[in-house]
Amino acid sequence: MPAEAAQRSGMWYVRHPQAADRPALIDICLRTGHDGGDARSRYADPGLLAEIFLLPYLELEPLWCWLGEDDAGIAGYIVATPDTREYASRGEQQWWPALRRRHPLPDPDREGPQADLTRRAHAGVPTHMDFLDTHPAHLHIDLLPRAQGRGLGAHLMATLLEPLQTAGVPGVHLGVSASNPRANAFYERLAFEVLEQAAWGRWMGRRLALPPPVTA
Repeated sequence: MPAEAAQRSGMWYVRHPQAADRPALIDICLRTGHDGGDARSRYADPGLLAEIFLLPYLELEPLWCWLGEDDAGIAGYIVATPDTREYASRGEQQWWPALRRRHPLPDPDREGPQADLTRRAHAGVPTHMDFLDTHPAHLHIDLLPRAQGRGLGAHLMATLLEPLQTAGVPGVHLGVSASNPRANAFYERLAFEVLEQAAWGRWMGRRLALPPPVTA
């Protein structure tokens, strides 16, 4: 289980989110939700992005979520689950039904970003991938432009990966758009490898060295 203590790395202060942080985190989600760029004008209801990719983690996996801030405020976050299948199962009971009632499926012939996003909400958490046995954890990480290239992303990732390893999780994965080369390069620098190609981009993952067994 991840540590509760907050950490400081250079200018960045990393800690678990609190309820009062949610508006700032939602704002970051929307301002980075289109291939790392601003999604607020892309969707008729951009708040659905946070309801899919941020808020369920804060509700269901609060100890696997961290934010990074400096003197100017919150600049980024990482949210994760150590077990994608278990998280998906809990979400089907505790999160997705109410969300789907608020956002009914669009007509089959309706196209556009908002319709696609609503269909994504009705699809739930992807669990069809063959690599889930070796990479059961997954994550989402988002940084404001002012934090990119300044060490926060690497620090947030290290803050997550260490307790995942300690908890015995063998690997972690994420999805990254083909239209976001900066994100692809960032994950490659952190030793993430391509697990599976997709039409929208690729699944990438990193194996975690498991801690040695405890002996009597």
